[in-house]
Amino acid sequence: DSSPKAFSSPNILWGFGGRSTPNTRGEARKRADETKALRASAPCNTRPEGPAMLILPTADARLEPYRLTGTPLTPRAPRTVLTRTAFAAAHVVSDPLRERSPWDTRPAVDWDATLAFRSQLWDQGLHLAEAMDTAQRGMGVDWPTALDLIQRTMRAAKAHPMHPRVACGAGTDHAQDLTTPDAILAAYTQQAEAIEAAGGQLILMASRAFTAISAPEATYRHVYRRLIDGAKDPVILHWLGDMFDPALKGYWGSTDVARASDFVVSLIQENPAKVDGIKISLLDQAHEESFRARLPAGVRLYTGDDFNYAPLIEGDGTHHSHALLGIFAAIAPAASQALEALATGDRATYHRLLAPTVPLSREIFRAPTRFYKAGIAFLSWLNGHQSHFIMPAGFQSSRDITHYAQVFRLADQAGLLSRPDLAEPRMQTLLALHGIDQT
Repeated sequence: DSSPKAFSSPNILWGFGGRSTPNTRGEARKRADETKALRASAPCNTRPEGPAMLILPTADARLEPYRLTGTPLTPRAPRTVLTRTAFAAAHVVSDPLRERSPWDTRPAVDWDATLAFRSQLWDQGLHLAEAMDTAQRGMGVDWPTALDLIQRTMRAAKAHPMHPRVACGAGTDHAQDLTTPDAILAAYTQQAEAIEAAGGQLILMASRAFTAISAPEATYRHVYRRLIDGAKDPVILHWLGDMFDPALKGYWGSTDVARASDFVVSLIQENPAKVDGIKISLLDQAHEESFRARLPAGVRLYTGDDFNYAPLIEGDGTHHSHALLGIFAAIAPAASQALEALATGDRATYHRLLAPTVPLSREIFRAPTRFYKAGIAFLSWLNGHQSHFIMPAGFQSSRDITHYAQVFRLADQAGLLSRPDLAEPRMQTLLALHGIDQT
């Protein structure tokens, strides 16, 4: 099921408030008392010269004080040509004033904020992976909305002075009952033709249609061979692990990663001139390093490993990965400036900038990994790229307040709260909605 409500669960989508019962009211009073006690015991609750103290929850259900300490990175354009191709996969900004029955209907999109978010990524020298998993494809955003997004983004990209590349996700999420290879091919082709008509490069997204029918390798070859050979320009293949989407378990016709890898390499070798690269999101550094060494010359490995991107992009002296990452949308200043440092041979600065982003990324992408989009949108809100923290299909409630509190801490420590004066009161608002009073 690729409808916007496919991910929904009554257990996770209560929203921020939840229901009030005598027990929860008692717990709220207890939290308020704990907050007052923490503030009373703090040596100094507010300082004119610095940020106020926040009371944040921890994973073990405690409350603890936290004061912003990071030095924000200033977003800017690279000062040299980058030696790695880096696509950031961006999210969609909802329009809460126009949302109606968000679990059951098409999302309402704030197009101005959505496109402005992409523009600031381009300003920093990053390319864009559009209408991908980060944009909630199949988890709140349907194909008609995705196509509208792609068309608007392509117009904006063509007018942008950095002339960014935009690669767009072509899938099968608009069609139902895809039970034959030709039906799957026809669904892919419809989206691919629309993307090419808009001027976008194709990313052949992993499709649930294959695994839904337990497709063998022959079915994958039948569909992909025609899509690759028939594309206007070289395509990017997409291998998304089941930690990102459980419905994709057994992709490429096998649950054995080694066998699946052999098949994909053979598929690329049949016509490497029509394959720009492959994005692999298996969160397995050793596998990615082994796989990229097997690729034909000129075919890129675009890492989708949001846990191990720093060493993979740096490379081993012989091979390196490029990037197609959701986390780059959240850490754009660090990513752009680290890639600049790498291009100039300054590996110390590269690691200094990226090292503190790795704990942040691991928190945002922690299991259940498919809910990572909420962390991307959360940081966008904290940094002023959108005026609210509402996502298509109410996806913001897929993560808990302790998760958001930890993302807040780690983003601060990585220098990625670009507007601390805005991030702090917004975090206070979110905490208050969860019964964690800051007064």
